[in-house]
Amino acid sequence: MMHEREKSDSAEVAKKPANKAGQPAAERVERRAEAEGNMGEPRTRRTPRRESVSQGLDRVRQAAKARKKERFTALLHHVNVDLLTDAYLWLKRSAAPGVDGVTWQEYAQDLEANIGRLHARIHRGAYRALPSRRQYIAKPDGRQRPLGIAALEDKIVQRALVEVLNAIYEEDFCGFSYGFRPGRSQHDALDALATAITRTKVNWIYDADIRSFFDSVSHDWLVRFVEHRIGDPRVIRLIRKWLKAGVMEDGVLTPTEEGTPQGAVASPLLANLYLHYVFDLWAQRWRHHHAQGNVIFVRYADDIVAGFEHKADAQRFHADLQQRMEKFALSLHPDKTRLIEFGRFAAKDRAQRGLGKPETFDYLGLTHICGRSRQGAFQLKRKSRRDRMRAKLRAIKDELRRRMHDPIQQQGRWLGLVVRGYFAYHAVPTNIASLTAFRQHVVDLWRRALKRRSQKDRTTWCRIAVLADEFLPAPRILHPWPDARFAGLHPRWEPGA
Repeated sequence: MMHEREKSDSAEVAKKPANKAGQPAAERVERRAEAEGNMGEPRTRRTPRRESVSQGLDRVRQAAKARKKERFTALLHHVNVDLLTDAYLWLKRSAAPGVDGVTWQEYAQDLEANIGRLHARIHRGAYRALPSRRQYIAKPDGRQRPLGIAALEDKIVQRALVEVLNAIYEEDFCGFSYGFRPGRSQHDALDALATAITRTKVNWIYDADIRSFFDSVSHDWLVRFVEHRIGDPRVIRLIRKWLKAGVMEDGVLTPTEEGTPQGAVASPLLANLYLHYVFDLWAQRWRHHHAQGNVIFVRYADDIVAGFEHKADAQRFHADLQQRMEKFALSLHPDKTRLIEFGRFAAKDRAQRGLGKPETFDYLGLTHICGRSRQGAFQLKRKSRRDRMRAKLRAIKDELRRRMHDPIQQQGRWLGLVVRGYFAYHAVPTNIASLTAFRQHVVDLWRRALKRRSQKDRTTWCRIAVLADEFLPAPRILHPWPDARFAGLHPRWEPGA
């Protein structure tokens, strides 16, 4: 197909005349350049002795797409030396080591031999998963989130097997599932939610929070879900080894009877797989067989938002979802799961009943608000969550104290990276006020840090403004409007769009 298309393009170039006489040949009718995403990853290996990993997984993907109920009984042979090497290269080089203490750089010293031995252990059944090293990170609300840091070889094997399983499950997962999937980002989920609220009949928003999801996943149910599509017992054994490896904290090994460790390479896929059977397929059936009006779903990992046309549908869905979760060892957080009136007509309907403005809800770091455009029409407005912004500013303040005596140029370069990273996510339409406020707070924190360096410091507002203009980016919107990007990724003429 590609050769025929290239011939057709060449013939078109030869036939179509130039727009202006005398122009160089290269400017006459140029062929469209290929997409950048397709240029970075060749479809075949450069060395003919190696079997192409991508070609093998393409065959798995095609079989999964054509035969939705088929179980794959031979998959482990795809986890070959080439895929393990690629999995190693995909890992973060600066990641913290696990209980084995082996870093990415140390493993690279004899990479070919190490990968060869790991491959041999996997295929003769001698591979053993090591327990995860427990580490805690601070959450925005002040609590501690437990993470499980796997050993380096466990990360490699998990990353390789995830690549194989993605070839199957990416053909099965529902369109409203966005969390930790290839080619799907948080902004894709935000775009889908914004487009649905703006363009469809959504009058009520149901924000569901699953209590301690990653710590509550049932191992038995998870394995049963995997076995719906995976019939290779060697793959099932690998997954069981990771689930039962346990957690090492302060030299004490704690066995794991339930849950998947947050931070493990395989955890996002296993979580998506679990919720695919627990929530996604069930929610699709519920929408078609029980709802009286329009219903929309957006799920990013365990963060679920549903939109309803009728309040009765939303209330009935909440009751049914509670029963569904209990069946699979999960529960909804009573304080964080709520139903609010929200949508194009929420403000008008509430005003007629003598109520105040519609409530807001938070999703993926942004607060969603029922607003109005300059023309007076409904407009979904989104701004950065205040608690998340305050937590980020506190972290910047603490880091500035540690960097207090660094050269000003070095401080400025670091702050520029921090602000650019924040803008890269939060610079969505209607959020310019939050971006401006964040930058102003950063400038003020920097000024205070510089003044603390010496009692004789004379850093004035004029001086700090010059430094800010030199090192910090100006606040501006970087993301397109949600419906424009969503329509570009999902054209209306595509099936199921």
